[in-house]
Parts: sequence; structure tokens; C-alpha cells
Amino acid sequence: MSRLRKTKHRIWTVKSGRMQRKSDLLATEEPLEIQLSASSSGQQNGRYQQRTIAITMRTPGNDYELAAGFLYSEGVIQQKDEITQMTYCVGEKREQQEYNLLNVGLNRSQLPELPHLERHFFTNSACGICGSTLLDDLHNRRLPPLDHDRAVTSTVLNSLPNTLRAKQILFESTGGLHAAALFDRVGKLITVREDVGRHNAVDKLVGWALLNKQLPLSDKIIMVSGRASYELLQKCVVAGAPIFCAVSAPSSLAVEIAAEFGVTLVGFLRDQRFNIYSKPERIALPVLETT
Repeated sequence: MSRLRKTKHRIWTVKSGRMQRKSDLLATEEPLEIQLSASSSGQQNGRYQQRTIAITMRTPGNDYELAAGFLYSEGVIQQKDEITQMTYCVGEKREQQEYNLLNVGLNRSQLPELPHLERHFFTNSACGICGSTLLDDLHNRRLPPLDHDRAVTSTVLNSLPNTLRAKQILFESTGGLHAAALFDRVGKLITVREDVGRHNAVDKLVGWALLNKQLPLSDKIIMVSGRASYELLQKCVVAGAPIFCAVSAPSSLAVEIAAEFGVTLVGFLRDQRFNIYSKPERIALPVLETT
């Protein structure tokens, strides 16, 4: 597997009934297997403890952040210091790195039991998981309350889409990636991550914050370039971000999660307008109109 984030491909373009050959850039999509090992366990029954906990299709790049953000979002780790090392697999002849398998060493004597990960990532969404079960999972995490004291202005929110769009470098050349960005309360961009998977982009963002000891994101805004799904709101809640904005629509379960855990959820944030689906008191408006 390569580490290229863009792949060149020959295509046919058709314009005004005429076909022409040209080169195009595609967003790279490759699998990443995330494997855990109990790095302080020594050997058990003659073998080190190792377990694959997820396989995701992603755009190569920021893989350490992706793994760290995923593990934090799913409650496997609580802080950076629990990770002892992250290494890519070495090929059988040991002269070539294989960038599709990432081993994460945990400072534990044994690997944790993770039945919720097995349910979420080794089955599909039609296997009996319901919204109330997902809500219970979050409640059981006993997450700290979100910040309710500071508001942002509508002017700040309206500035976010253009700032995000200007920093979507890979999207500009391929047109095929999602983006997640982190802003402060005055609209200053802190960092942005892109990926073919919207949940991966947010995991990379959360992973960046974890590895740089910036969690919780209590005074920050998360914005995504697409829609707001349950997965993304769950990651927002765990990361402690009080405001989540999306260029497109939220799902019903995303709105339910936001309302349940006190996230201000903003959707359709574009063209100097937006909808607020929960906790509007965090948005400072000159006049609050209801219909």
C-alpha cells in the first residue's frame, strides 16, 4: 500500500458531445487495519496479546491521529499517555513498511474487553442496534458536562464555511473528500483534516487534539463539510466540543444526541444562513424570531 493521498488516473471527458482523453486526480481510498497490543504484558501463552479492533477505508495521511481519535472516541483510551507507541506493520522480509496495518501499543498488562466495538465495527447497522442503545452507550461513559457560559455570534458562524472551503486542499484537486475543522470562538481556524470518510476526518481532528493535549474542546467549534450524522455528534460529545456545525443536514439521531447531551447543533450553514436544531442559547443573535 502507498501513502499517496491523491492518485492519477486516465479518464474520458465529454463536453458538447465531444469526447477527450485527459488525466484526473482521484482521492486515494485504502484500508487501514487498527490493531491493539498490550505492550507491558510480555508474553501470554508464548504470544504477545494483539487484537484487530477496526478496519476502515481511509485516505492515507494522519493515520496516527486517526487511530488515536478513534480509540479516544470509542472509550478505549482516556489520555495520550495510555499509548506507548504506534507503528506500521513491517513486511515479511522486513525491508518494507506496510502502511495498511497500524499497531497501537497500550500501557496495559492486558487488552481491554471491547464488546461494543465488536458490535459496532464487525457487524453492520442492520443487526439490531437501535438509537436508545447508542444513547445508553454514551450515558455510560459518564462524560463531563459541556460548557454553557460563552456564546458565539452569527457573524462568526457565517464566516466558517468560506474559511473551511479555502483550506480543503485535497478537495480542491480531487473533489472527493470530506473535511472536518476546528475553530475557536472568534472563528479562527485551528486545524483541518480531510478524508474520504466523514467519520475518519473527525477522528483525525480529535486525534490531533488528543496527541497535542488539547482535549477537552470546551471552547471550540467543530465544523464538517457535509451532513451531521450520529457518529459525528457522538465524537463531538466525547471530545467535549459544545458547538457542532455542518454545511448540510443533520440526521434525526444526530439531533437527538445533540439535544440529550447539550450540544448546539447547526445545520445548513452556508450562504449567510443556518438552522439551529438544539441549544440556541449559545448563538448570540440580535433578534430571536420564532414561527
